[in-house]
Amino acid sequence: MSEIFHQVGEELLLLDGWQGVVAGFTTKQGGVSDPPFATFNVGLHVGDANPSVESNRRKLAGLLQFPIERWVCSEQTHGSRIEKVTRCDAGKGALHLETAIADTDGLYTEEAGILLALCFADCVPLYFAAPNHGMIGVAHAGWKGTVKNIAGEMVRLWRHNEQIPLDEVVVAIGPSIGSCCYIVDDRVMEAAEKALGMKEALPYREVSIGQYALDLKELNRLLLIKEGVPEQQIHMSHYCTSCTKDLFFSHRRDRGRTGRMMAFIGRKEE
Repeated sequence: MSEIFHQVGEELLLLDGWQGVVAGFTTKQGGVSDPPFATFNVGLHVGDANPSVESNRRKLAGLLQFPIERWVCSEQTHGSRIEKVTRCDAGKGALHLETAIADTDGLYTEEAGILLALCFADCVPLYFAAPNHGMIGVAHAGWKGTVKNIAGEMVRLWRHNEQIPLDEVVVAIGPSIGSCCYIVDDRVMEAAEKALGMKEALPYREVSIGQYALDLKELNRLLLIKEGVPEQQIHMSHYCTSCTKDLFFSHRRDRGRTGRMMAFIGRKEE
């Protein structure tokens, strides 16, 4: 199966095949931040100097031709809270963390001219679209957000609040840490089993007593299928952020002292 993200320049991976939508994931290359945030860190919350982060974000805005004043960002807390946003929210969290939408790990909108943007360094980025309805969304799923089923919560909101049939929803699962590099303990496995409801279907292998290699991307895919999204409408990146050291920051590989990539999605005004 081919990779769903393709690299465009040193700073960007763009999502293939989503017509009318600007969606992708940044790399760690091409920016101005100093080590350990070298160089294209776009996270405002990691201890990097704000002028460097602002410069990197403004560069990204130029590359995407999506003004930073139209970005919407949130304060990510590894939860499952999702917010529907409008043009009234434009600019929130774009340049200052204190203006970000509080305690929110998922964003969606039906309005063009807004770029939804969240930060990542191993956690799973989830991209959602319902082309017939003009709806787009993005969510941040670390292990905590995954077992709280933020993926399922997004499509439930679309089904119940927006009257969007699930057979009209497409999902992309972006670059994140792979099972090759992600070892968890019994506490995480018990939470994952509870979320999926089927221990035998959990995507993991035991590597030692009480230690398991868990595939977070696949777990999110299984949760989406369980929620009712057709399997053929869920597409998954093969990139592991921990393995691919030349392209990505990794919280686990870099022992917590590192930058952040950005997952973004928006529709430009016609």
